[in-house]
Amino acid sequence: MSDFVFQGESALSLDGKGRVTVPSRYRDALAALCQGQMTLTKSPSRCLLLFPRPAWVEFRAKILALPMEADGFRRLYLGSAMDVDMDSASRILLSPELRGWARLEKELMLVGMGARLEVWDRERYLANEEATLAQPMPDALRQLVI
Repeated sequence: MSDFVFQGESALSLDGKGRVTVPSRYRDALAALCQGQMTLTKSPSRCLLLFPRPAWVEFRAKILALPMEADGFRRLYLGSAMDVDMDSASRILLSPELRGWARLEKELMLVGMGARLEVWDRERYLANEEATLAQPMPDALRQLVI
């Protein structure tokens, strides 16, 4: 299970209390990887990053080891980090502060990104995807897919 990779997109809805239900395809992995204990933080992409706690601990150690010139980004990641636990109904609470910062409305996207997940407002995610497709593909990536 330590080699588990989060991948794929899932459409989610934010409930009235600011919770989202973790898709069933991730539940067993999150239970095995971290007993449902995760950390949520800001991303420079204006989405939220959701880490299983062990992956967060590794990421946090790397952030803490950066030189002082990285303090702004260290503050972004560490200063906004919140520990969250998956409840018995497989939901996690997205705090009002983080929801507001990421401009999350009712309709969301959960995107698997390897060791972590990203939580996006659905409209902003689709707009970001279109902006990405409008750019030239990086050479390193083009070499992989051609």
